Amino acid sequence: MTADAPFAFDGLDRVIHEKARLSILTSLISHADGLSFNELKSLCALTDGNLSRHVAVLQEAGLVAVTKGFEGNRPHTTCALTPAGRQKFMDYLNELERVLKNAAGAPSASPSTVPGSLKPA
Repeated sequence: MTADAPFAFDGLDRVIHEKARLSILTSLISHADGLSFNELKSLCALTDGNLSRHVAVLQEAGLVAVTKGFEGNRPHTTCALTPAGRQKFMDYLNELERVLKNAAGAPSASPSTVPGSLKPA
């Protein structure tokens, strides 16, 4: 953030800000041991292919670690936040909090003066 552009919100990382990746990271933040691929798929309402692609992006960015192994004779994939990923996600959440505080401090506009807004019933 600079004094000239207080609403630039440079801390909103595009890798994290995408909806599916935000969902994945939010799911993982409270599970220190990680989650299985199927648990993540269910929690985030993603398809196998979608989840695989988004996890790969997060892994390439160093935010998520992927462990592949077997449970019995079945393949088992676990995803977990890396320490750097946890810190970066917390920094991202702090930036989102700043966005919310700025928006909450904005003067209120009545619904009838905001273009495209619905009038109260």
